[in-house]
Amino acid sequence: MKNNKSNEVCGYSDADWAGSFDRKSTTGYCTFVGGNLVTWKSKKQNVVARSSAEAEYRAMASTASELTWIKQLLEELNFKIDKPMKMFCDNNAARHIASNAVFHERTKHIEVDCHFIREKVQAKEIETPYVKSQDQLADIFTKGLIPRAFEEITNKLGLTDIYNPSLRGSVENRDSLED
Repeated sequence: MKNNKSNEVCGYSDADWAGSFDRKSTTGYCTFVGGNLVTWKSKKQNVVARSSAEAEYRAMASTASELTWIKQLLEELNFKIDKPMKMFCDNNAARHIASNAVFHERTKHIEVDCHFIREKVQAKEIETPYVKSQDQLADIFTKGLIPRAFEEITNKLGLTDIYNPSLRGSVENRDSLED
């Protein structure tokens, strides 16, 4: 766990598109407070998305809800969140929908999610910066990864393999120092 004075809240939002046998997409997100992983989720979406942007946008709505909940919890605990929360996304079409006030026939079916996220963006509670796909930490929650990518993301998430034999060496060395 990182010990710092930052109370910055951010999240990574991702979705695969039609990745399941029934062609439903998977939402994945992870959130951080002060650089520490605090929540994460991987869940199949309830409806079939008609585009990758729609799948990503539904994932962004879930992530925005989680970020809003975390902010409210921190404020109840008397932590002031004075900066907009960052919600990183690797889909420019979904990011555009979040900041574009014009609705099109193509986005009408996700209008409630659009209004929810846009409200948070306009209130400057949430920003939606772009993140390169190779730097998208939520990838681990939406699809299988090659071993190198899996290890890289788990390291960035701050996860530790408790079964890693190299940890035993550290314990043995500590025990020998105590003698």
